[in-house]
Amino acid sequence: MSITSERSQLVFRKAEHALRKLSSGQDAERVHRFRTTVRRLQTMLEELSPERDRNQKKLLKILERVRKRAGKVRDLDVQLTALRSLKILPEPRRKTRLTHGLIELRLKHENKLRKILTRNVIREVRKRLRRASKEAGLETSRDPLAIARQMLAQVEFPAEPLTEDVMHQFRTAVKRARYAAEFAPKSAEASQFIAELKRLQDAIGSWHDWLTLTHSAGTRLGDVSESSLVATLHNVTGSKFRHAVAALSASPAFKGVLRHTKSTEQSRRLNTHAPTRVVRTDVAA
Repeated sequence: MSITSERSQLVFRKAEHALRKLSSGQDAERVHRFRTTVRRLQTMLEELSPERDRNQKKLLKILERVRKRAGKVRDLDVQLTALRSLKILPEPRRKTRLTHGLIELRLKHENKLRKILTRNVIREVRKRLRRASKEAGLETSRDPLAIARQMLAQVEFPAEPLTEDVMHQFRTAVKRARYAAEFAPKSAEASQFIAELKRLQDAIGSWHDWLTLTHSAGTRLGDVSESSLVATLHNVTGSKFRHAVAALSASPAFKGVLRHTKSTEQSRRLNTHAPTRVVRTDVAA
């Protein structure tokens, strides 16, 4: 069953509203809302629309440029949130130093974001959004749930234990699949599927947030041998990775696909302070 014109029009209106809000302020909520709204619009036009005309292609190109700038700010927001959630930490002075460094970096990226949000850019995006909303022919599109499942099926499961790179692929696929599924008409099946994707998105997204923070801490404070704070962050990130793998393993969306491996060596590697690109983990059946 295809999505309705009313649903597509709502996405265009939300995108224009999010852009207007972002242009007037770049706080964490406005940045996050803009990025998720643009992602939904991109998914609708790239995955659900029969074809894109010249105006839509140009619109997506401009929005992608702004979204990437906003993404730099969003990355710093989630890192700061994660860091502040750690109440008891070794090296409190280094935590303060890291916090101040991340805040300063956020301000730099916020200024860059503000600079590209010129009146001309905003005017052009709004004009193209309104034109695209009149031209979008989504009534003939395919079933959003079927498309969402195809997105998940395109992720290749490795024969070896999952790596960070593969987990990043899952993160992107799950996010876009959820946005596609949200265009489906309301039903028990759709609600259950979307809830499952949201659960996976939260688990994998949490790992990614901590991974980003750990990389930032390592760059600013040194490796695990130089900072117990960095070592602690590595341990938290490893725990988040295990949780994400377990969530994928138990998910009906990927049932029977993940390789289930168990070994003492895998557990030992996850709990070590040494960073690694390949993370082995126990996976519950």
